[in-house]
Amino acid sequence: MPLIFLCGFVAIALWSLVEHRFARYGVAGPAALTLAGAALVFIDVTGFSDALAADGSEHVVELILAVLLFVDACEVRGGVFGGEGRTIARLVLIALPLSLIAVVLGGVWLLPQLNVVILLVVACVVMPTDFSPAATLLRSPRIPPRLRQILNIESGYNDGLVSPIFGMALAAAVALPALLAAADADTISAETEAQLEENATKFLAAFFGAVPATLVAIIVGVVCGGAFGFLVRIAVRRGWAAPEGIRYVMLIVPLLAYGVATISSLAANGFVAAFVAGILYRLMRTRGEAEHTIPHSEVLLVEEAGTLAANVVWFVLGAMTVVVVMEGFDPRLLLLAALALTVFRVVPVLLSMLGSPVPWGDRALIGLIGPRGTATIVFGLLAFNKLPGTEAFDVLAVMVFTVVGSILIHGVITPQLLARGPLSRAAPPAASPVLPSAAASSRRSSRPARSQRRR
Repeated sequence: MPLIFLCGFVAIALWSLVEHRFARYGVAGPAALTLAGAALVFIDVTGFSDALAADGSEHVVELILAVLLFVDACEVRGGVFGGEGRTIARLVLIALPLSLIAVVLGGVWLLPQLNVVILLVVACVVMPTDFSPAATLLRSPRIPPRLRQILNIESGYNDGLVSPIFGMALAAAVALPALLAAADADTISAETEAQLEENATKFLAAFFGAVPATLVAIIVGVVCGGAFGFLVRIAVRRGWAAPEGIRYVMLIVPLLAYGVATISSLAANGFVAAFVAGILYRLMRTRGEAEHTIPHSEVLLVEEAGTLAANVVWFVLGAMTVVVVMEGFDPRLLLLAALALTVFRVVPVLLSMLGSPVPWGDRALIGLIGPRGTATIVFGLLAFNKLPGTEAFDVLAVMVFTVVGSILIHGVITPQLLARGPLSRAAPPAASPVLPSAAASSRRSSRPARSQRRR
C-alpha cells in the first residue's frame, strides 16, 4: 500500500479525535481532510498517482458510492419523494437535464478539443448535488424546514438518476476514440480489427443496452431492498431481531444489490440497484408505521461506514488537487467548473420552477444552494480510470475544481451570506428543527454529527 494512504489513515484517525471540538468553530471534515491530503501528498506523489490509476481503486470507489446512494435513499423522510413529489419532479426531471445540457453546450464553446460524449461525462460528474461539503446549510435556521427537505431529497435522487447516464456516456467515451482512429486508418491488421469489433460492440451496448441494464438494475434493487426490508419488519415485530443485527443487514444490502447487478451475466448498473434497494428497503421496513423513518439505531452502522469512506474520499480530493496543479491544467476547465456551480445550476432551477407555487425567494435559494461532494469525486475518479490520456486528466481537473469551489462557495461563503448578507432570512432559530435526513448530512461531511449525517 502506498505510504500516502497510510498517512491518510492516520490523518483521518487524528481528525476523528478532534472533529467535535473543531465543529464548534465551523470547521468541517471535508475541508480539514482535503487540506490534510493536499499537505501529505508530497510524501509520495508518484505512488499516489499510480494508486489512483490502478484497477483496485476503481472497485473501491464504486462500492463507496453504492453505500452512499443506499444511505441517501434510506434517509428520505415520508413516502418516496418525502411529500414534495411535484417540486422534486421539477428539479430532477427538468432542472437536472437542463443543467447537463448546459454543461455540454458550455463545454463545446470552451473546450472544443473534447467531443460531445466526453462532455456528457463531464456534465454527469459535476452536476449531481451533495451536501457533504456544506452540511451546515441543512442545519441553518435561515433556511425553512420545507426547503431543507426539498434540497436533501433532490440531492439523493440526483445521483441515482445521473448514474445510468454516466455509465452510458463513459462506456461510449471509452469506445469512441478507437472507432474514430480505426476509421481514419488506411489498413487494419487482424489484431486491430478484433479490437475495433470489441470497441464497436461496447459502443453499441452503451447506447442500446443502457435502458435494459437500468431496468434490470431496478429489478435487482426492488428484490434485494424490498425482500430485506420486509424480513426486517417481520423480525422486529416478532421480537426476533435487535438493532445490532439489523445494522449488519443494512450494510450488506447495498453491497449485495450492487454485486448482483454487476454480475457479468446481468451487466446492470450497480449504482441504480443500490439506490433503488435503499428506497424499497425503507418503504418495506416502515410500512404500516406512523413515522416512515427507519430508526437511527438501525441506520447507525451503514451511516458510519459511509462516513469513514467519505472521509477517505475527501483526503484523496486534497491529494488530487495538488497533482492537478503540479501537472498543469487548461484554465478553461476552471471556468467550466465555476459555471457549473453557478449559472448552469441556477438558471435551470429557475426555469423548472416556472408556474410552481414555490415563492421566488425559495426558488433562488434552491438554485444557489447546490453543493457538490462525494458523488462528484467518485464519478470523476471512475472517469479518470476509464478514459484515455488527456481526456482523463481534463475530467479529473474539472472535478477537482468543482468540488473545491463548492467547499468555498457552499461551505464558507453561502453560510455567511445566509447569516448576515443579502440571502439572510428572518426565520428565528427555534422555528426550524433539524430534519433527520439533514442531520444525517452533517454526519457524512464534517461527521461530528454523523452520530447525532450527509447530503
